[in-house]
Amino acid sequence: MDKLKMHSPDLTQRNIDAIKGLFPTVVTETVDADGNPVRAVDFDALRQELTDHVVEGPQERYQLDWPGKRAAAFAANAPIAKTLRPVREDSVNFDTTKNLFIEGDNLDALKLLQESYLGKVKLIYIDPPYNTGNDEFVYPDDYSEGADEHLLRSGQVNNAGERLRSNPDSNGRFHSDWLDMIYPRLKLAKSLLTPDGYIVVSIDDAEFSALELLLDEVFGASNKLAVLVWDRNRKNDARFFSVGHEYMIVYARNKSILTERGTRLREPQSGIVEAREFIADATARNADDWEATQAEWRKWTSSFPKDDERRKLGRFSKVGPRGPYRDDGDISWPGGGGPRFDILHPATGNLCKVPPRGWVFSTKQRFDEMVANGHVVFGPDETTLPRLIRYLFESEGLVMGSVHYSYAQSAAVDFMKLMGAKVFDNPKNWKDLRRIIEYLTEPHDIVVDFFAGSASTGHAVLDLNVATESQRRFILVQVAEPVPEKSVAETHAYETISGIARDRLRRVGDAIGTASATDAGFRMFRVDTTNMADTSTTADALGQGKLTGMIDSVKPDRTDDDLLFQVLLDWGLDLAEPIKVEVIEARRILSVANGALIACFAGEVTDGVVKAIARRHPLRAVFLDAGFANDAARINVEQIFREVSPATEVRAI
Repeated sequence: MDKLKMHSPDLTQRNIDAIKGLFPTVVTETVDADGNPVRAVDFDALRQELTDHVVEGPQERYQLDWPGKRAAAFAANAPIAKTLRPVREDSVNFDTTKNLFIEGDNLDALKLLQESYLGKVKLIYIDPPYNTGNDEFVYPDDYSEGADEHLLRSGQVNNAGERLRSNPDSNGRFHSDWLDMIYPRLKLAKSLLTPDGYIVVSIDDAEFSALELLLDEVFGASNKLAVLVWDRNRKNDARFFSVGHEYMIVYARNKSILTERGTRLREPQSGIVEAREFIADATARNADDWEATQAEWRKWTSSFPKDDERRKLGRFSKVGPRGPYRDDGDISWPGGGGPRFDILHPATGNLCKVPPRGWVFSTKQRFDEMVANGHVVFGPDETTLPRLIRYLFESEGLVMGSVHYSYAQSAAVDFMKLMGAKVFDNPKNWKDLRRIIEYLTEPHDIVVDFFAGSASTGHAVLDLNVATESQRRFILVQVAEPVPEKSVAETHAYETISGIARDRLRRVGDAIGTASATDAGFRMFRVDTTNMADTSTTADALGQGKLTGMIDSVKPDRTDDDLLFQVLLDWGLDLAEPIKVEVIEARRILSVANGALIACFAGEVTDGVVKAIARRHPLRAVFLDAGFANDAARINVEQIFREVSPATEVRAI
């Protein structure tokens, strides 16, 4: 019976698999430092496959580089012996929710999520820490080099320790530290995205240029969709310019797939629901008097302030049986070179004037269809070009612009009202995030934020689900960063930022209440060391007195739930699947997703328990290795499954 590996995937081996798929002959075998056989890539053979397209040695190439980049890339691929332990007491609706909240280093969390959510996430939004130049960093990854080592390797000091550059940044690693942190996380994040997925990254001026180049490298420059500018608060105390904006950089996982599928991103026009209600009321009052309804409509749309998005509804200035419309649309082919065919004027019977750029419609048949559907209006005679008609309520929506206005004070006020105090500085405006999420996702998609902060992304998903009766899910990751000493958060008994985030989600869920069908809960997990005991120590080094304790491969403080979720991670199953608990012959049995997996971690497994599990024909079954008295018992379990449920994949831990 094979054992589960019980650690995060080795992404280097996954890359070797990908290379083998393209060039089978370049993958060979060698031995590692311990003499064990391992797969490897023969770079000489690979070089031969790519003879005309290899850049080597000092040859110049276009790339973003910094001291420590190789180590950062290695950090993304290296497996870790860690797990996600469920924390029921800090969860909400643990047994039924599909949302996840993970407390811990997001680099570890992203590695642990690789198998379960590979290619399943539609949108990743992150707001990483902006590089303020402070020496202390919230994400001090193990591979980060010391300041002295970095100064020497990056050429800022010589071997004698003498500075070679004037006024370097405080630790000499101003940009490198930040790039070391974000690079492996972006590499891991990419593999979680669906083929038609998106990543959106918030950033300010300090690292905008470096981040854009880094995203080009990780996701490909051809997959860049937009740089959104968010105009926020301005201060009058700046020496040169008052910088009052931030950016959101948007990349597709694969833009060509979006193009092939004909994807067109659109969002509902602001105020469209109110507009429908107004027109319905006005029509009821005025019957078929469209001039009266039109006059009321124009008065209503002009009543909004100039900076109110609803004022733009007034562009649809005319009203008819199909609601507000505008008849000033250009009917010519954009850019020129469009089709040219004869169109007769319906009143004069003469040939209409053809636009210099050609008709916007590809065929005369399509033109006639649009006329019949009331989407084309003709001029008084053939000398005037026809125009397109657009109906407000039949519009497919608006493409999102790249410049937006959002004020931090309003987000802070909303947050303070929800939490009862200012327990977090500068929360992201969840309404802005809701707009982005609605624009880029569908009703059943998964949204990930691995720099969750105060959980603005989770708030946005929950609110959007209520408003649109959808079932989007979130996965949030936040490190257990302590709140500042003597802060408002500390006085309100919060110990960590992640604690603030969870409390916010609870409060949002309470506000939603039970009247809505929206899933307002979350399963909480904490990144921790693996559940498996270290059995690699030799008996001589351990000492006879402690040898007995090494028989059990599971750490003594770990529960069945702990083991189950590490198995789910190892087998690549969704951590939000429903779990059913029952007892068979005094043994606790855990069934996941109606038989996708059945687990028994009892200290002794009987034939009766094994047969009862096998008769349910699960896709997978897992047992505790220590639950088998001997090899014969283990072989007996395999034999039972071969006879009763041969399709079941049976493993031990």
